[in-house]
Amino acid sequence: MTEPRWLGWVQQIQALAQDGLAYSTNPFDIERFNALRRLAARLMAEYGQTEFETLERIFAAEAGYATPKLDARGAVFQDGKLLMVLEKADGGWTLPGGWVDVGESPRSAVEREVFEESGYQCRAVKLAMLVDRNAPKNGHPPYIFHLYKLFFICELTGGQPAESIETGGAAFFGEDEIPPLSVARTTLPEIRRLFEHYRNPHLPTDFD
Repeated sequence: MTEPRWLGWVQQIQALAQDGLAYSTNPFDIERFNALRRLAARLMAEYGQTEFETLERIFAAEAGYATPKLDARGAVFQDGKLLMVLEKADGGWTLPGGWVDVGESPRSAVEREVFEESGYQCRAVKLAMLVDRNAPKNGHPPYIFHLYKLFFICELTGGQPAESIETGGAAFFGEDEIPPLSVARTTLPEIRRLFEHYRNPHLPTDFD
């Protein structure tokens, strides 16, 4: 899936405005960077068919030097099958995971997310892939921010299937049983590659 070119430009404008606000002390420069941030919100609202006020609030909440966000996903296997959770937001299945919180290691984040979203406990044993979500080759739909996705091979240690605020169930699927996916979070090529890492633990980490 190809990201529209305008989205990449708007992301860069928003990041430049955020960086400028993080380091500027001159009131005239601050005013200009605020105007640039509003312009980024207007462009994204126009072309992305989203409310300007919503985007303006989202952009205003971003502070400090702009960097890609981190999304950690856990590939938990049991008897050759992969744990997946049902996303309530779009009705598709995905690997359990989510944002890495400030002050939290990627390992802790993925182990926490797996438990919160699936009810299963696990131990992260290998960083299998570091993916640029915005890269067209990875097949994710466009997103408002630039982010990197961390995929960990995880060892199941306990727990039982459970639902959460965001997920409506958890189940294990074989490689030929993959259900309809929440491609905003996980794509089929990513899942296929994770099965390869599971079968061959000595594969090096894939990265963009």
